[in-house]
Amino acid sequence: MQSLRVSASSRPKAVAGAIAAVIKESGPLEIQAVGAAAVNQAIKAVAIARGYLAPDGYDVVLRPEFMELAIDGESRTGVRMVVEPR
Repeated sequence: MQSLRVSASSRPKAVAGAIAAVIKESGPLEIQAVGAAAVNQAIKAVAIARGYLAPDGYDVVLRPEFMELAIDGESRTGVRMVVEPR
């Protein structure tokens, strides 16, 4: 399963294009985001990707879960979102 990392400065349309490409090529993918702004960008990207995929007959579902990451020696909580075609 491919993985994308989304940050607060990620452009939702660019991430949506990446999500659509991965879904079409290989199926499910994982999106990782740390921080409220990054999670916001990731959710917007999934919503936009649904619009990109709909004309080709794809619909996607999102399964969010919390994850722990070590960043610069600190433990941080993030959100892992599995995006799958339905």
